[in-house]
Amino acid sequence: MIDTHIHIDEEAYAADREEVIARQREAGVEAMLVPGVNAASIPGILDVCARHKGYCYPSMGFHPQEVTPAWRDEWNVIEVAIRAHAHELVAIGEIGLDYHYEPTYKPEQQELFRIQLALAQELNLPVMIHNRDATEDTLRILKNAQVESLKLKVERPLRGVVHCFNGSKETAQQILDMGLYLGIGGVLTFKNCKLYETLEVVPLDRIVLETDGPYLAPTPFRGQRNESRLMIYVVNRLAEIYQTTPEDVIARTSANAKKLFNI
Repeated sequence: MIDTHIHIDEEAYAADREEVIARQREAGVEAMLVPGVNAASIPGILDVCARHKGYCYPSMGFHPQEVTPAWRDEWNVIEVAIRAHAHELVAIGEIGLDYHYEPTYKPEQQELFRIQLALAQELNLPVMIHNRDATEDTLRILKNAQVESLKLKVERPLRGVVHCFNGSKETAQQILDMGLYLGIGGVLTFKNCKLYETLEVVPLDRIVLETDGPYLAPTPFRGQRNESRLMIYVVNRLAEIYQTTPEDVIARTSANAKKLFNI
């Protein structure tokens, strides 16, 4: 299994981070991808990924919930770090839009999202996309980014994953049509989750596994700190939905992650 989205650098893991990582290795987790959310997250991400090189892989980005009136100053710091470490990064992220927690700065979020998408294309890096209560604008900006790349004859089209996906069939199809992947995690195991209906239009070859740890632990661990090894509960649910084996789900989603993030 490959966890394509875990905040292992965060405070929730501070007391036993090394033990947590060791536990994931023992459980068969092949790799962990660690996204950035702001300038302050960069040192911790670089540190944990340097200490576990070839197992923890860094990403950097500016999360929409972190946007403030002074976002440009912080973005300048993040952009410098992205460019300086571009050869180490597997993605730019976590980026996107969030109107649930931060509806105040919608124009600023949208501008920042466009800027980060353009940088990802320039550097030939995939993106980790956050979308909460902002699907229409998220899809519009992604589609416009693709159109602009065609106008400019960019040889490296936009690629990436919509992380923690929990949308409709129609939304999933639009994302697939853009060549993007869907990140599936613990939400799939939640009671009353209808995501299995959406997955009817999603081939297994366009899915990557994730935790969004320390958040969104799968049932029966909901509400507890999430760990990559718990993705097996998501794997088992996917195996049921796609009428295949857990081993097949692991093999195919891991191959998808390696292809998308070049690991």
